[in-house]
Amino acid sequence: MHPGIRAVAIAATLPALALAQTRSGDATLSPMSSVRIEQLATLELPWGMEFLPDGRLLITEKPGRLRIYADGKLSAPIEGVPKVAYSGKQGEQGGLLDVAVDPEFAQNSRIYLSYSEEAPNNSGEKDPGDPRFGKSSGGDDRLMGGAVMRAKLDGNRLSETQVIWRQEPKTIGRGHFGHRIVFGRDGMMFITSGDRMRFDPAQSLQSNLGKVIRIDRDGSIPKDNPFVGKPDARGDIWSLGHRNMLSATIHPETGQLWLGEMGPLGGDELNVVERGANYGWPVVSDGDNYDKSPIPDHTTKPEFKTAIRTWTPVIAPSGAMFYTGSVFPWRGTLVFGGLSSKALVRLTLDGTKVTAEERIDMQRRIRDLIQAPDGAVLVITDDPKGELLRLTPASTSRR
Repeated sequence: MHPGIRAVAIAATLPALALAQTRSGDATLSPMSSVRIEQLATLELPWGMEFLPDGRLLITEKPGRLRIYADGKLSAPIEGVPKVAYSGKQGEQGGLLDVAVDPEFAQNSRIYLSYSEEAPNNSGEKDPGDPRFGKSSGGDDRLMGGAVMRAKLDGNRLSETQVIWRQEPKTIGRGHFGHRIVFGRDGMMFITSGDRMRFDPAQSLQSNLGKVIRIDRDGSIPKDNPFVGKPDARGDIWSLGHRNMLSATIHPETGQLWLGEMGPLGGDELNVVERGANYGWPVVSDGDNYDKSPIPDHTTKPEFKTAIRTWTPVIAPSGAMFYTGSVFPWRGTLVFGGLSSKALVRLTLDGTKVTAEERIDMQRRIRDLIQAPDGAVLVITDDPKGELLRLTPASTSRR
């Protein structure tokens, strides 16, 4: 373990508006948000993490490994993890993704994993290479889709594995699987399901791509989901019109689901998810397509739900939490990990209004973050030599 201290941070104070857009000029350098960084472990492209009730930390690695960090050591890979579709290409978005722990783990020992899986491409279909999405996935013609499975964790192995949900339909190549998994107060499971870099599915109720999904822990569909029983609609859909959601967390007071959603060329979004709501992608966005062709802004289509905040340039949010501890003076704030921004992005809120933003310069792509039982913040970095880091306030902090 080698501790280090970062003394440089980015801070911004913004008007208390229900809709605000961040641009590069809104952020200024400030030494007031220093954090002490301790490296705990090194992993290959870590993606998701979750604490077990006894304080052990589950961590996924994209190539297909699940590990446990405990007592200062990283375990050998857990046995029984399903085969994942992952080729190791640079920038590949598939593989083993999120991990979640059952709210009743103490009674049933269950955990949940999300991952990409491959199916035979018998049709010979190829990636259409739509220029609006920029470069294709490098000629990847694999037929893939996301899946969520549950299993019992028994020591260093998984047993009683069962797939409880799949993205439908599977598509050729590309990314945007999504797949953060969080549990609502009622024990139901929310799954973020990305649009797989296709325009049509996000607005179609016959596909679960580009949606927030809500299912029970055995994969069954809750009767109070908004589209249950409606013709030509999938019952697992909770909300629609989403793009690529890699940040998801439950508000500790309201119980609402909050999402950080990646826009295209600009237009990252912060959304508070409402039952049955349509968030507009790809009809509207505060960004443009990668080939710079325009997309109508949210303000032009009031029938869609509007983000409470957008970012241009993007921050690429990945991972999210509401801080409830006392180690940092952050209680009640929403904290994102940032990939392209290489930062922790911390938002001060008044209800659903953002009143201030702070960016802590990490100089690393932050894939996920979590509050430790002692109030410290743990983060994992998106890198072939990814780090598990522990953050605490720097000793020089005057806050």
